[in-house]
Amino acid sequence: MSRSPGTVRLTVAQATVRFLAQQWTERDGERRRLFAGCFGIFGHGNVAGVGQALLQEEVRATEAGETPGLPYVLARNEQAMVHTSVAYARQKDRLQTWACTASVGPGSTNMLTGAALATVNRLPVLLLPSGTFATRVSAPVLQELELPHAGDVTVNDAFRPLSRFFDEVMRPEQLPSALLGAMRVLTDPAETGAVTISLPQDVQAEAFDWPEELFAERTWHVARPLPEPDRVAAAAEVIRSAKRPMLVAGGGVHYSGAEDALRAFCESTGIPVGEAQAGKGSLPHGHPQQMGAVGSTGTTAANALAREADVVIGVGTRWSDFTTASRTAFQADGVRFVNVNIAAFDAGKHSGLSVVADAREALVALTGALDDWSVPGSYRRRQAKLWKEWDAAVEAAYDPPRRVTRKLADGLLTQGQVLGAVNELTDPRDVVLCAAGSMPGDLHKLWRVRDRKAYHVEYGYSCMGYEVPASIGIKLADPTREVFAMVGDGGYLMMPTELVTAVQERVKVVVVLVQNHGFHSIGSLSESLGSQRFGTRYRMRGEESHRLDGDLVPVDLAANARSLGCHVIEVHSAEGLAAAVAEARAWPQDGGPVVIHVETDPFVHAPDSESWWDVPVSEVSDLSTTRSAHGDYTDHKKSQRPLVTPTDVPTGRRRGRRAERG
Repeated sequence: MSRSPGTVRLTVAQATVRFLAQQWTERDGERRRLFAGCFGIFGHGNVAGVGQALLQEEVRATEAGETPGLPYVLARNEQAMVHTSVAYARQKDRLQTWACTASVGPGSTNMLTGAALATVNRLPVLLLPSGTFATRVSAPVLQELELPHAGDVTVNDAFRPLSRFFDEVMRPEQLPSALLGAMRVLTDPAETGAVTISLPQDVQAEAFDWPEELFAERTWHVARPLPEPDRVAAAAEVIRSAKRPMLVAGGGVHYSGAEDALRAFCESTGIPVGEAQAGKGSLPHGHPQQMGAVGSTGTTAANALAREADVVIGVGTRWSDFTTASRTAFQADGVRFVNVNIAAFDAGKHSGLSVVADAREALVALTGALDDWSVPGSYRRRQAKLWKEWDAAVEAAYDPPRRVTRKLADGLLTQGQVLGAVNELTDPRDVVLCAAGSMPGDLHKLWRVRDRKAYHVEYGYSCMGYEVPASIGIKLADPTREVFAMVGDGGYLMMPTELVTAVQERVKVVVVLVQNHGFHSIGSLSESLGSQRFGTRYRMRGEESHRLDGDLVPVDLAANARSLGCHVIEVHSAEGLAAAVAEARAWPQDGGPVVIHVETDPFVHAPDSESWWDVPVSEVSDLSTTRSAHGDYTDHKKSQRPLVTPTDVPTGRRRGRRAERG
């Protein structure tokens, strides 16, 4: 068949692969490929479509002595490959990511959890789920959803509410608009998240004459929106009126590269900084205004200042319940909020004064507007006192007193000891990684961050199983850093499969596997809610009680990691842990993954945050523990606040006019 002049005849899948390989981003004059590659698992639906297209590109590149424009990496779990891509995007400040292809049905819907995680965390990833036949000539096919009331609904429609952009290509002619729409959202820092293009399996293999221009290099500019001058002036006036201001740094500080601007702002004004999970490391450990984590898993220093703050400046935060301690963290009468965010949706929360702008540009503008203003010296001294007290508590957790260690069984460590050893024995640029369980909270409170990209805790979706695949994404994003994935046995069992991918690709990551025989975090939460740690320990079913209260389940996770091809180091003492960290850091970069297996006591906890998290307790119960917990819950609810504050504070001139009208 002849083709039209100025066109290229390719299948839809081949056109998609060629297009993705030509997409670039640019910010501040620096240009980079948008897609580092494509993760995939093939099955019916994509093996002869996107799979064939990736093979064709690989063969072409090999014959030409080039690197493929869209390198392919085989994953082991579809959810995991999305996690790997998201972690890569976060490490790259959302300027680069990966594409993910999956087969029809369960292969594609396995990516739903990853899609939710990406969108919740405002991180870009491109998903290419395969669909059943657009023509329906063979319907119903294997793994097809059939609904009696709707013939055009497929399982891929489940991606719609989880995606920042969704399109389904039912005809080849629809592909260009779908791809261009996807790129627009992926590269928009205010709109980004999971982007999904559903590709029916017959459409993937269908040929079409594409305009050559579709495959030209495209560079997508990643904008830095400037704040409106009147918004800066209004925000500066609110801050000037404060006696006890506080700033909360979120992930937007990192994605904007605003760390230096934040440091200059705080040093000029003396305003202390509390950090959300995604914003941890916005100021380095030891900075005078660095008060550490704020909220439910915060430091006592940051939370004390939060309770007293009369003006709270949120920069790049989406104000999750952990950051606000379920709206109990900020207790001052008339507390006001100034929200700096590139997304108007987040900037409008708590009825705060909204400054919609890039974090770096907004902080530079605010520093200039406040160049003659600072908090009093007494407030700076209070910050120093509170931090000194908290830092002493961290030291005690990292090196627990004998009254704690005497209670430990032989070979057991505290979780604080494990975190302390890894924190103190690693390089400042090494990355610590976690996502779920008790460790994210402990890391948020205890970890001393010394480099802007050295802390990576996913706590927007807090997805168990994120840690192992995400460690690969971080290492691929920056091979010059060592990556330490901190994961409990519960999280490890969710998704250890990507260790095989790390072995195959010779990617060195270090997994610190903390074995405490159950769900440490939820066990503690269950106890505090009166549910007696029910169903949170890995125990055999008792022969007489018929409950899960027998001996510990005899699972050897170290042996499991060895069977997957990992180098495993088993630890039985604090000295052994120190040696294991040193051995792991010295392991060859092309030697694949290292797993450090260490047992801890789940009943020894990190220092208390003196804070709260709202998890409802049963109002009625036959259990005395639940009734007692409900009483405590009711008491905490009394301190919960709506955080509906005045939207603006007028300038002096406006104030005069209002007074006259009054």
